[in-house]
Formats: sequence, C-alpha cells, structure tokens
Amino acid sequence: MTETARGRDEAEIRHLVQAQADALHEGDADRTVAWYTPDFVSFNLAPPLAVSAPESVSADGVREWLAGFDGPVSYEIRDLEVEAGGDVAFCRSLTRLSAVPRGAAEPFAMWYRQTLGLRRTAEGWRIAHEHTSTPFYMDGSLRSAVDLEP
Repeated sequence: MTETARGRDEAEIRHLVQAQADALHEGDADRTVAWYTPDFVSFNLAPPLAVSAPESVSADGVREWLAGFDGPVSYEIRDLEVEAGGDVAFCRSLTRLSAVPRGAAEPFAMWYRQTLGLRRTAEGWRIAHEHTSTPFYMDGSLRSAVDLEP
C-alpha cells in the first residue's frame, strides 16, 4: 500500500468517526448506524457484555437511548489514532460523552476509551466492531473511574 493510499484511507476513517459523532449529537439514529457493517458487534459500556447484529445495528435502539436525555448528546474525540492496511483498519481514541439525563438538573460528562475495527466494503470503510470501556478503581471498590480526564 502506498503512503498516498494509506493517507486517503486514514482521512476517510477520520471523517467516518467524526461523522458518526456528529450524527449522534444531532440525534440522527439512522445516520449513526449507517456506518456499521451488517454483522457489526459491539462491546460497549451498557450491558450486556456483547451485542450482535441485527440488534447492534438497530436505529430504533439508538433512538431509545437518545430519548433518555434532555437535549443533545455531545461527543469529543481526542487522540484519535488510525491504522489502515488493505481492507481492514482499527482506530483508538479517548472519547468524552456529555448529556443531561431526562429529568436531571445537570449534565454528566465522562471520558472513556474506544477502539474500532473497520472493514473496507463496496460502500467504503464501515465499522465492524466497537469496544468501549472505562477503567475501574483497583482499591476493592470496583467503582468505574468515570471522573478521569486526559
């Protein structure tokens, strides 16, 4: 793969990651899931441990999640690293989620870790796997360390 092709792939993947974050902020569930492959698998922050297609690519599930907030959900993507080669790629970032839970007076904000596995498809790069996590305190409390900041 040439450096030019690698640079194009990286730019396309960076655009995809930002476009998906923008879709979530705008409350556009259909556009949010449009970036997933039909066999997308998610290991995300909310239970269960894994969610597979078709449930994982459901715009209705995203709409239901978004309905739990008053106003927009904001995302900040930081330290995005992209590695692409051939028809597969992965990227990792620190991501800040901020929103006002329905009925709450104040917003919450938390940073978490995100890793995406991508495949090149006929439609371009698509997300085949997503893994999000928060560290937890190793002091015996097992509390999620959602108060950390980069």
